[in-house]
Amino acid sequence: MKISLDQFDKAFENRIRLQIMSVLVANESYDFNSLKELLDLTDGNLASHLKALEKEEYMQVQKSFIGRKPNTRYLVTEKGRAAFKLHLQALENLIKQQKK
Repeated sequence: MKISLDQFDKAFENRIRLQIMSVLVANESYDFNSLKELLDLTDGNLASHLKALEKEEYMQVQKSFIGRKPNTRYLVTEKGRAAFKLHLQALENLIKQQKK
């Protein structure tokens, strides 16, 4: 089976967005500071990639307070989970195709 480029999701072409989605798919939710620390990113860099994923409706944002401190958590949506799964399948198919 020949892999076409349209099977890959442009939202995941950037390694940071791919990493963010990997974390969100593997966890129920993740907060901003933990993501920033885990991925070793600046606030601005992480925020811009999160906005891109939110724009695609691949994740949702939950804002709350813990005591008096604001807390922002991110959760993957069903649309995001499905898109990520399809992207990973396309990558796996591409790898399998190269092994022939």
